[in-house]
Amino acid sequence: VDFTVTAESVLRRKPPPTLATAGQLENLIGALLAIFGHLVVSIALNLQKYCHIRLAGSKDPRAYFKTKTWWLGLFLMLLGELGVFASYAFAPLSLIVPLSAVSVIASAIIGIIFIKEKWKPKDFLRRYILSFVGCGLAVVGTYLLVTFAPNSHEKMTGENVTRHLVSWPFLLYMLVEIILFCLLLYFYKEKNANNIVVILLLVALLGSMTVVTVKAVAGMLVLSIQGNLQLDYPIFYVMFVCMVATAVYQAAFLSQASQMYDSSLIASVGYILSTTIAITAGAVFYLDFIGEDVLHICMFALGCLIAFLGVFLITRNRKKAIPFEPYISMDAMPGMQNMHDKGMTVQPDLKASFSYGALENNDNISEIYAPATLPVMQEEHGSRSASGVPYRVLEHTKKE
Repeated sequence: VDFTVTAESVLRRKPPPTLATAGQLENLIGALLAIFGHLVVSIALNLQKYCHIRLAGSKDPRAYFKTKTWWLGLFLMLLGELGVFASYAFAPLSLIVPLSAVSVIASAIIGIIFIKEKWKPKDFLRRYILSFVGCGLAVVGTYLLVTFAPNSHEKMTGENVTRHLVSWPFLLYMLVEIILFCLLLYFYKEKNANNIVVILLLVALLGSMTVVTVKAVAGMLVLSIQGNLQLDYPIFYVMFVCMVATAVYQAAFLSQASQMYDSSLIASVGYILSTTIAITAGAVFYLDFIGEDVLHICMFALGCLIAFLGVFLITRNRKKAIPFEPYISMDAMPGMQNMHDKGMTVQPDLKASFSYGALENNDNISEIYAPATLPVMQEEHGSRSASGVPYRVLEHTKKE
């Protein structure tokens, strides 16, 4: 028996890498890029927020431009956004979108680490138990998402993107989305329907088009860098314009929502709605789940639900910011009835409420805000029957 083994025979016997293995590797690369990007963006935002807090009392409104911390945060933010952008070129859209939960997890952990107050271990656990549970659930959901993500890896060439854009499932989906968007916009603008679900649904519908176009632009750019030029296709510029436009309007609606609702509520509801609609858009446009078995689809959906619950618990535990009222409310003026005859009051008396300037409960606030009275002295008249003013106000000098 000849046991001589040559290099040629080894290479001949070694099976080539299967398509599933290559797809899983690309999924892993895309997931790592997305996790890295969201983590770096979260750190960058917290650095810039820390810089703004430290310079809050500065007379120069642009003093943060002179600090290295703010510029470091800007550099990290650009690096993180570049990582998230590149991740769309490697992994399916349905995998990258839910991984934005990493930024919520990172923000919660950074907030706990850099907390300034000193808590006892018992109070600390009681206060942040929801954050710990939420982080654990979000990590488990992220693991399921990466493990059971779809393995659809199609080259983002100009022909493929154009073919998906004019396919009847996506055209039908776009028709439904446009009608729904117009109805929501009508109720929001004309009927003053300022419910958070209405606003964040508008954001989610725009965001689904943003991520669809981002994947197309990123994929075509990567192919162009690899040598297969795609920039001469008109569809690239159409997708690029749609990406910028939808991102701008999405930021505008988010800004309006942040003015009316708490940021933690926006983070949880917005993440759930945006992720659900974006996954649906990716499944229709890029056919992410074609060829996947039922078990993988169910486990992927379970991972999404667990990540949703984790993000909800994390954001629910955040302390809500108390809005500052720069003006005294008209019904918060105590003692007004003492300034009118016969008890005719213009405004009700304030009892056991919050005092302006100090958010404390003052039970005896009526005594604090009792109207000042000037000293009076009865004047004797020569004639008792003579009519006159029974009281007169004493005049005081500046020294007195």
